Amino acid sequence: MDTFIPPRSPNEKYLDLLSEKFPTTRSAYTEIINLEAILNLPKGTEHFVSDVHGEYHAFEHILNNCSGVIRERVRSTFEFQLTTEEQADLCTLIYYPTLKLQRLREEGRLTEEWYAINLMRLVRLARRLSGTYTRSKVRKAMPVEYSYIIDELLHTSSDEHEERLAYHQRIISSIIDTGSADDFICSLAALIKRLAVDHLHLVGDIFDRGPRADRIIDRLSAYHSIDIQWGNHDIVWMGAASGSAACLAAVIRNNVHYDSLKILENAYGVSLRELTVFAEQTYRQDDGMDPVEKAISVILFKLEGKVILRHPNWQMDDRLLLEHVDPARGVVTIDGVEYPMRTRDFPTLDPKHPYELTEGERQVMDNMMSAVRHSEKLQAHIGFLYDHGSAYLVHNGNVLFHACVPMNEDGTFCPVNHQGQMLAGKEYYDYTDRLARRAWHEHDQVSLDWMWYLWCGRLSPLSGRVMKTFERTYLSDKSTWEEPRDPYYEHVEDPAACRMILEEFGCSPDGVIINGHTPVHAAAGENPVKAGGMLVVIDGGFCQAYHQTTGIAGYTLIADPTGMRIKAHRPFASIKDVLDLNADIMSDDDRFRRWPRPLTVGDTDAGVQIREQIADLRELLSAYRNGDVPERTASS
Repeated sequence: MDTFIPPRSPNEKYLDLLSEKFPTTRSAYTEIINLEAILNLPKGTEHFVSDVHGEYHAFEHILNNCSGVIRERVRSTFEFQLTTEEQADLCTLIYYPTLKLQRLREEGRLTEEWYAINLMRLVRLARRLSGTYTRSKVRKAMPVEYSYIIDELLHTSSDEHEERLAYHQRIISSIIDTGSADDFICSLAALIKRLAVDHLHLVGDIFDRGPRADRIIDRLSAYHSIDIQWGNHDIVWMGAASGSAACLAAVIRNNVHYDSLKILENAYGVSLRELTVFAEQTYRQDDGMDPVEKAISVILFKLEGKVILRHPNWQMDDRLLLEHVDPARGVVTIDGVEYPMRTRDFPTLDPKHPYELTEGERQVMDNMMSAVRHSEKLQAHIGFLYDHGSAYLVHNGNVLFHACVPMNEDGTFCPVNHQGQMLAGKEYYDYTDRLARRAWHEHDQVSLDWMWYLWCGRLSPLSGRVMKTFERTYLSDKSTWEEPRDPYYEHVEDPAACRMILEEFGCSPDGVIINGHTPVHAAAGENPVKAGGMLVVIDGGFCQAYHQTTGIAGYTLIADPTGMRIKAHRPFASIKDVLDLNADIMSDDDRFRRWPRPLTVGDTDAGVQIREQIADLRELLSAYRNGDVPERTASS
């Protein structure tokens, strides 16, 4: 007769699994003690950056100096020991250790004394920064080959016994004697930068305008802890890599317009040779417009037109402008008004079928799409954006998204009709995220079209404005260039609207909405902190083209245990200036949020997870003591 075995509850099964990791009472309560201690550590520093737009060198420097956090830590550690110039010199060594060492070697300044002094300064700074983390986490951040030695050096103190102090001094001497001082300096500099910032948030727009988005993604791929909120300039590349012809045409047109073709050709191996030959054979060069720009623009507007015609519910018929072009007269009719165009050269435009590609255009696009789909590096980079990114993020009580939550004029959330669904607010963002991922995995026409809509659609949460690409391409009358913004941008000046958005995303009114996307016109007096500190705009302003408009080089945000502060940056000159002159990016600091008390890990999302782990471990302890779960001793 079979023995009846009563079914086990999911909780019993879970405790059994947990007991595999913590097999004894001792291991369980040891972990509880460890986790309780972690809850009381200071909250890690979060670094928020946005709108990098391919400007690799400026972005790299912002990461290296952690938006001025390194400089602040150097100043607070050595305020009474080092001059301002000596502090700047130490900062440069931390930012660019390899290049700085090379420069000092050329100048003949790398003496044993210099090494001994600067190694101890770096150790002292790393020791101060390591106090925010568990010893285990600090050790994991060290280079494996030097972890033991660095760990020993970090746990020195000024009041050590002479024997112990002599021991640590001997370690430094041995590092110098063995010729490994350069390696140690580079390792310590990397550790300091790792400890200065616990987590990086990139609030959209890695691509376009600047030339080296590929190097930025390579840099981000090696970063210790990161999340990304997709911007519209990211999503159009994601759409192109997923198979959207309209997105690919937009990507190529952007790169032609901003003269950043190297990223496609050199970085990703997507040749534009066929497009160039087609353009030169098809279009004239006698009216001031480049034939390649003419060719890709017409292709783009044809493909956009087909997308719009497939989705009448998007209500974007006003963007169907090719059908209103009169090449013979050189005009286009928009809203009943005729405007002269920069060119009359439209040899591939069929008035009866204005949105149909010619055979030559189709062949050019098919071949470039094949190149994009077979570019291993591009596909890997886009995969990284999907793996580490999302349409929005709720983190530590704050909500992060690139552009906006579409709103009506009356301040309510604006519903969007897509595939028979009326979507608004958080529900709309969740749908956006799901469909974007479907485009990457399934490549169906609906989701691919949606990627284009997210790039430039009237109610796209990643764009937030009506794009006038056609007008900016063909018309000299700049009155037609104005791009109406979503009412969101007016309403979020009001704290009540911000409270509504925070509540929609499950955040308390104490949270902050963190936006990128829109350049802040600081020179005209615009403040990036709005609604009494409930919303902050951190368009990074890395793109040099914006500097004249904004008056600065953009903003980044720091959230540390004491509060939040926005950093207004002046333009980055060059790495050469940093090395020659210790010319750091100078920043103005505005602390707009100060917490009533210093925050700990227990006040964060990680703290919530840790408390859940502690509760589970306490339940396991109880099960051990009650005999419900047997301890897994060596004999068992």
